Amino acid sequence: MSIISDFKRNEAVPLDLGWINHIHVNKSAADRRAASLANRRTVKKEYQAAWLVKAIGLIDLTTLSGDDTPGRVERLCRKALRPLRADLVEALGLQDYNLATGAVCVYHEMIKPAVDVLQGRLPIAAVSTGFPAGLTSMETKVREIELSVAAGASEIDIVITRQHVLTGNWQALYDEMLAYRKACGEAHVKAILATGELVTLENVAKASWVCMMAGADFIKTSTGKEPVNATIPVSLTMVRAIREYHEQTGFKIGYKPAGGVGTAKAALQYLTLMKEELGNEWLEPHLFRIGASSLLTDIERQLEHYVTGHYSAAHRHAQP
Repeated sequence: MSIISDFKRNEAVPLDLGWINHIHVNKSAADRRAASLANRRTVKKEYQAAWLVKAIGLIDLTTLSGDDTPGRVERLCRKALRPLRADLVEALGLQDYNLATGAVCVYHEMIKPAVDVLQGRLPIAAVSTGFPAGLTSMETKVREIELSVAAGASEIDIVITRQHVLTGNWQALYDEMLAYRKACGEAHVKAILATGELVTLENVAKASWVCMMAGADFIKTSTGKEPVNATIPVSLTMVRAIREYHEQTGFKIGYKPAGGVGTAKAALQYLTLMKEELGNEWLEPHLFRIGASSLLTDIERQLEHYVTGHYSAAHRHAQP
């Protein structure tokens, strides 16, 4: 399969089951490569500070709790627009840099309060399609996407039906993703694979390929609700699928790890992975996001340590 295209946004290509059935992943090699990222790649001092500032602009600042309120979402959006305290911004020389997170991510019911605060200044991502389990009817899931787009979401994070992967029903997964892509219209679609429930890295790779063939703009690890969420071996598998898909089709697909990326150290590992496997172009928010709720607080603490030489308590930093 080799379909070179000049389109900037991913377009669906025909499902190639011959390609899917020949995908294999060397788990031992993936684990070794993941360990090298965790153990050998470090940045220090001003270089670390610069990478952490970069990471802020890649965060999908998220609240997906059953007790979410409009007030909580409004605070989240204000934090997304001003992610660092004013004194840290000044100390880091960022006064003229329009620092903000990549987007905010909320449930459908919380889109309106997000729109009221953000007013188009940042993308709003809405989780959809029966998030997190994805086991509502297809009609309901498609309508949910349409309603979220109409309410102001410019990005839709859908969840796939895991049973299609676990039973090897790639045609059903492709058709499902194609329907979601169509329902999103001009809104970008992120396909959540729920990798912690897919059992093997080969399943992760195959699901990644099928979703990309069906037009996903991003592939995303997790809902954050599974027992195991984003991991480096899973991420390595997915970004290599992205690289190969780009080589075969010319389309550049984004990547979003989500769930469990709660520390600055973890964020740096993911930035290193993207730089080394895909290059600097994938270090921009149109191709890389980190889904997180607590990560920003730890980054802010690390930047305060860089500026002052002391760590502050987490409660001194505004909670989104």
